[in-house]
Amino acid sequence: MLDILILLVLVAGIVLVTARWKVSPVLALLGAALLGAFAYRIPVADIVTTITTAFGGTLGNIGLVILFGTMIGVLLERSGAAIAMAEALIRLIGTRFPTLTMTVIGFFVSIPVFCDSGYVILNSLRKAITLRTGVSTLATSVALMTGLYATHTLVPPTPGPLAAASNLGVENLGLLIGIGLPVAAVAALAGMLYANRFLHTKLPPITTGGDDMDTPEAEQTYEELRAGYGRLPHAFAAFMPILVPLLLICFGSIAKLPGRPFGEGVPFEIIGFVGTPVIALMLGLVVAASLLRGNGKLDTFNSQIDEAIRVSAPILLITAAGAAFGAVLAASPLMDVLGDSLSGLGIGLAVPFLIAAALKTAQGSSTVAMVTTSALVAPLLDSIGLGSTMGATLSVLAVGAGAMVVSHANDSYFWVVSRLSGIPVATAYRSLTVATAIEGTAAFAAIYVLGLFLL
Repeated sequence: MLDILILLVLVAGIVLVTARWKVSPVLALLGAALLGAFAYRIPVADIVTTITTAFGGTLGNIGLVILFGTMIGVLLERSGAAIAMAEALIRLIGTRFPTLTMTVIGFFVSIPVFCDSGYVILNSLRKAITLRTGVSTLATSVALMTGLYATHTLVPPTPGPLAAASNLGVENLGLLIGIGLPVAAVAALAGMLYANRFLHTKLPPITTGGDDMDTPEAEQTYEELRAGYGRLPHAFAAFMPILVPLLLICFGSIAKLPGRPFGEGVPFEIIGFVGTPVIALMLGLVVAASLLRGNGKLDTFNSQIDEAIRVSAPILLITAAGAAFGAVLAASPLMDVLGDSLSGLGIGLAVPFLIAAALKTAQGSSTVAMVTTSALVAPLLDSIGLGSTMGATLSVLAVGAGAMVVSHANDSYFWVVSRLSGIPVATAYRSLTVATAIEGTAAFAAIYVLGLFLL
């Protein structure tokens, strides 16, 4: 019982210092790892080795994958490729069903682009579709928000799923992508259906008193935003930086299946090499770089890569710090206690989902929730019946589903959506927060059903 109490104190401490006092999650996780090592009486001579080995090993395993994925996302954002993808999907789907259009756009754009950035980029497009179709701003906002959120937490190469996969020992990213995409589609569909209830809801005016935020300053129109990018990339070229690495990773996974579908020898070695996540994303980066236009392309490329490095650095460090915290827990007697307790409950995939949901709701960051939860759960997989490759893969997705539940005032994404869309805070709680709860629950329901057949 004491071991469990120590864990609760450590997790509560992480939430308190990150959410209330705004301490960096990196320091919070490393501090929890150090305090936990002493509290669990790990030999002093082993503490530093345990922390640094897990920290460095995680950076070595997943660091370049997160870095290259972030670089692709920044290049797509800055080159106008995200707008080009959105326009292509509008031509394909049309504007007859605006919530479906916004959901699908968000679903694809957020595979490489962070959901916060994706909403900022696509908000002017959302406003244009809202005006063109005459539906409520609230409906299109919820649809875009949930569409972006679905792939942000469930489909690599977004950093959250990558970090969780690393912590849980999932090396087959092709399998994770192949299962994650349909699960994310279920989550996005649930978000879209919920958005439809607001099709004719008129928003109340935003007030400046209480907890409501001021009305945002005048923004660019969609036409002004589009013109700012100059000539947009062709739609096919815009999708290629996403499709190339995803397809290569999937082919690489298929090539390694028993029976060797692509044969042995040189073809197997080539497909296996280019299907390695690091190489696949590196090739995707090369394709993304080809989207840059105009004079000074090299300077533009260098500046955007520098930006991507600045964006990815905190994520890399949070992921590594979370792994260090998890390594300390794995070396403690806590795992035997939890394993015995949880194995008797028979709730399996609900364990990572509920822990991630609790952490997400408490401290706001989906990425921190995914990193911390996966580090906590990793040593427990065998004891809760999820030690197989498929079990670990579904656990990553369960963590991602939990990391959607729920977005509210301590989540930056909540404020990005509500502020840019002009949604009063009280209304945002009743719509955006509820939407993320529904979306995350729907995702977990799909994962649970898959588990009945695949585990």
